[in-house]
Amino acid sequence: MKGPSQQQLSKLLEHYQAGRFVRAEKLALSFIRKFPKHQFSWKVLAAVFGQTGRINKAVNANQKAVILSPQDASAHSNLGNALQELGRLDEAEISLKKAIALKSDYAPAYNNLGVTLRDMGKLEEAKESFKQAVKLKPDFALAHSNLGNALHELGRLDEAEVSLKQAIVLKPDYAAVYRRLSLIKKFNKRDEIYLKMQDLYLDENLAEEQLCHINFGLAKASEDMGEVEQAFKHYREGNVLRKKLLNYDISQDITLFNQLKSSFPKININSLEDKYLSNKISPIFIIGMPRSGTSLVEQIISSHSEVTGAGELPFVSQFGDSLAQGLSQTNTSALIEFRKNYLTKLEKFSNGNLIVTDKMPINFLYVGLIAAAFPEAKIVHVKRNPAAVCWANYKQYFVPKTLSYCYALEDIVDYYGLYKNLMMFWKESLINRIYSCDYEMLTVNQEIETRKLINYLGLNWEEKCLSPQDNKRSVATASNTQIREKVYQGSSQQWKKYKPFLNGVFDFLD
Repeated sequence: MKGPSQQQLSKLLEHYQAGRFVRAEKLALSFIRKFPKHQFSWKVLAAVFGQTGRINKAVNANQKAVILSPQDASAHSNLGNALQELGRLDEAEISLKKAIALKSDYAPAYNNLGVTLRDMGKLEEAKESFKQAVKLKPDFALAHSNLGNALHELGRLDEAEVSLKQAIVLKPDYAAVYRRLSLIKKFNKRDEIYLKMQDLYLDENLAEEQLCHINFGLAKASEDMGEVEQAFKHYREGNVLRKKLLNYDISQDITLFNQLKSSFPKININSLEDKYLSNKISPIFIIGMPRSGTSLVEQIISSHSEVTGAGELPFVSQFGDSLAQGLSQTNTSALIEFRKNYLTKLEKFSNGNLIVTDKMPINFLYVGLIAAAFPEAKIVHVKRNPAAVCWANYKQYFVPKTLSYCYALEDIVDYYGLYKNLMMFWKESLINRIYSCDYEMLTVNQEIETRKLINYLGLNWEEKCLSPQDNKRSVATASNTQIREKVYQGSSQQWKKYKPFLNGVFDFLD
């Protein structure tokens, strides 16, 4: 016998499909011990690892499946998906393209390739990949949704709405799509999407995660219709559900912030000198609290002909988190390696320019590491009215789980205090390394503040920097609709509509 019996394999598949992952894992491992070259057992084991969050192990098992059956398109696709989840995007792209080469009509592989390309900042290529997935499988709701999201990020709002609505036609309870649609549309009481969200909200069988999405969608719709109290009710319900699902506790962030400060002296001692600055690409780090105006500032800077806006890049955290927290050995070699890894990734986003912006807001956590590894880098800290920032965080559903503090008003206020304290620590420790950009001042005195910013960056003045709304680059953040508009004043006062329902929680912010 060269492998398990058909009955045994059926039992393995049954356990997996029923979600009995512990049993499926044990059975798959027992088969592999007896038949180490049985590819299907490796595929199931990889799938179990993926479903239970052990992505590194999933990659290893998928790699084994690919080696055993190099012509198996699904094995290459599975490997690509696992690599994508780990952020190993270049490798993921190769695996998914291999799957498509082996099976040209493989719609899920086109969809997953689109996700990978989107994460790489290749929005146009991602769009084409999603389009191909939809063409091959017109009833593929997820691909329609992803296509709509890509079009949204590209600023093609009418086309995005069509694709998202098609996803709902195919899957009428697709709650995440209703939420995404709410970010594009303006609602009235007779709106069909609004009425469908109301029906889903009243559906007692709706899962909590789905109900969370619907609440955020209904909150935005209620806000559009001027129903502030109803909007707050839905924001509150959506946030309660999201916090519950993420199981967040502020103590984990208190520990993190303390570690970052205590590990900084050793990082600072090993700061790199000019002799290490051999790379041609020069980064501009735009940092701050999420929803503080970092997207607008990046639009302004990347309007300059010498600058490419790369958006929110995960690479500082990916390559430097353990260093910044003091969880790995800190020395000059470690900083050089971090620098090299980051710049290698950054160069792929440069589009031929030598200056590239990285506007991952939470890189404020890593300012000490950034300053030590990139002495030539510019660091722009965007500040905004604290209450406006905290409210904007509360009303936003963030996909990344790194922003889990956003789903309770008290947590947001506490986190803001941690952020403010850490930024003060960086500014006292790193004199003249951080440029402060005041969002409100930027909207009131646009030209004066923009000229000061461009001057700090060492760039020649270009009038285009005063028209960030004309910058056609894609933006994959919550601000991707607002930044298509001219710079305007007053957005930081919007939270005051909700002040009667906040029980004074923002009263001591400054």
